[in-house]
Amino acid sequence: MGLVSGCSPFCYSIMSFECKAAFTTLATTQLEKLVKFYARLFDQAPQPYLPDRYAEFQLPDLRLGIFQPKQGHAAEFAGERGKISLCLEVENLEAAIAHLTTLGYPPPGEVAIASHGKEIYAYDPDQNRLILHQS
Repeated sequence: MGLVSGCSPFCYSIMSFECKAAFTTLATTQLEKLVKFYARLFDQAPQPYLPDRYAEFQLPDLRLGIFQPKQGHAAEFAGERGKISLCLEVENLEAAIAHLTTLGYPPPGEVAIASHGKEIYAYDPDQNRLILHQS
């Protein structure tokens, strides 16, 4: 924000923040394992894909990026894992549960009825929570 000509230091012009797009990224120290999981979950190859650095999945209304932090930034991402919840609306919850089970990541709980429909929690290899829901 900059000063408006003729105003006191407490009078500021307002500049708008124009966001053209947003996407979610996951940091991981086991990039290949997470890329393999999401490639199988979404049944698609990542595009772009830079081995040992970055992978991106294109979904309707979501771009999911997965990256391995550079050595100089690794401390920023150290410690607890699984800090996000990725909500995925699915056409058929039972089929999604079967698919996750086939991948070796069966949801640990039972299907719950929420205000928006049926849902269940599952977890990716880094223990990020996946909320699968069917409206």
